[in-house]
Amino acid sequence: MYKITLIEGDGIGPEVISSAKRVLEALKLDIEWEVMPAGLSAQEKYSSLLPKETLDSIKKNKIALKGPITTPVGSGYRSVNVALRQELDLYACVRPSWYIEGISPINKNFDIVVIRENTEDLYAGIEFKKDNSNTLDLIKHINSVSEKKLREDSAISIKTISYFGSKRIIEFAFNFALQEKREKITCVHKANIMKFTDGLFLETFREIASKYPQIESNDIIVDNLAMQLVKRPDEFDVLVLPNLYGDIISDLCAGLMGGLGLAPGANVGDKIAVFEPVHGSAPKYASLNKVNPMATIFSCYLLLKYLKEDLKAKILKDAVLEIIKEKEYLTYDLKPNRYDSTSVGTSEVTSAIINKIKALL
Repeated sequence: MYKITLIEGDGIGPEVISSAKRVLEALKLDIEWEVMPAGLSAQEKYSSLLPKETLDSIKKNKIALKGPITTPVGSGYRSVNVALRQELDLYACVRPSWYIEGISPINKNFDIVVIRENTEDLYAGIEFKKDNSNTLDLIKHINSVSEKKLREDSAISIKTISYFGSKRIIEFAFNFALQEKREKITCVHKANIMKFTDGLFLETFREIASKYPQIESNDIIVDNLAMQLVKRPDEFDVLVLPNLYGDIISDLCAGLMGGLGLAPGANVGDKIAVFEPVHGSAPKYASLNKVNPMATIFSCYLLLKYLKEDLKAKILKDAVLEIIKEKEYLTYDLKPNRYDSTSVGTSEVTSAIINKIKALL
């Protein structure tokens, strides 16, 4: 039996998580769910967006399935998702995307895994507000030691990339490639401009790559990658990136796949993993039986792979792909016209996937 922490989240979270639970039950998995709050629902009960009780549950169970969370503007954490990853040291964000017949808006096969460093870079949250006394002191110090001068009316964000953080995410990427029988890893950077931060990431990549001669390795500047992905996504396999680039490029890949309604995600540390869809909480669609649950269901596919339930993971993925290919049970976001009257709701597409799973078992 698996004991898994379950965080329903906000907005559409409870609906897509309910779909995911139904699908996993159809696969006849023995799971005990420990339901814990995070986000707005947690704020009401625990006066915290990310209660200690929820973190303790994930630390105990080592695995969690999570719905999207709304971060209130102007108070609390900069991002509950970022705080969760940092508190649990979930340093690797794994976001796969692949060609889906009839949906992906390109005519070339592709199968890409974005592996994003999750704890450093600009998302570390080290910022200094304009006109704050500490900011002015920092600007004065920087101007005293740098040839480049900052304006006194500047706000500042610190981009931090360490050798430690770079090494462990790059080693994670190479080990992932070995495990998944992937053939190539591409390091994504802007080292031509940010020679010390991105330069360190690239230098570390080259060091680690030399220890994995069986895997092809190369590097690419991030803006060039964005163009190449649109034109030739099938030329890429595994991408390893610093935090900010990883966030942006994984959304681009989700678009190539067919949209955020399909894009799964996993946040992985050395001993703990949290699985969640890439999309947000979309509160305006809450309780309308409208949104696409497939991103959360595909996140369950990643969860099953993590648990070494490879056969059931394949059945789940094949079931969803068959439903998409048949085009009978699709939510509005997967239709050429978003106002198509033949669109079905969250519950209906979930039931169709479950029926397909039962036929494949």
